[in-house]
Amino acid sequence: MKTAETVTPYEALGGEVGIQRLVHRFYELMDELPEAYTVRQLHPESLDGSATSLFEFLSGWFGGPDLYVAKNGHPRLRMRHAPYAVGPVVRDEWMLCMTQALTEQVADPRFRDRLIETFAQMANHLINTDGTH
Repeated sequence: MKTAETVTPYEALGGEVGIQRLVHRFYELMDELPEAYTVRQLHPESLDGSATSLFEFLSGWFGGPDLYVAKNGHPRLRMRHAPYAVGPVVRDEWMLCMTQALTEQVADPRFRDRLIETFAQMANHLINTDGTH
């Protein structure tokens, strides 16, 4: 029997369906929010490929099937984001979208806050410029 301590974030978020819903809402917000303009410009016109990659990454990162690694190898997030100017503005806009998506979909405030903090640490790690973007 699973207890709160043994449930993975993947399971707590609703498995594949929950992760898909989170990713869909995240990119929907990126498309809709004027405050996300800078980060949206780093992405291709169609967000489908980005959504697939994020879903596959989050699946494994949250303790579900390791889809991204099976398809692409180790995520090497800094290396994969190196071609893009990721500065404080991009980080903040990305976090705005993810925080809103999590706020809408994760009812447990402690779990939600833990997820937001974990995403913030990852987003901070990806900063590769101190420029305005």
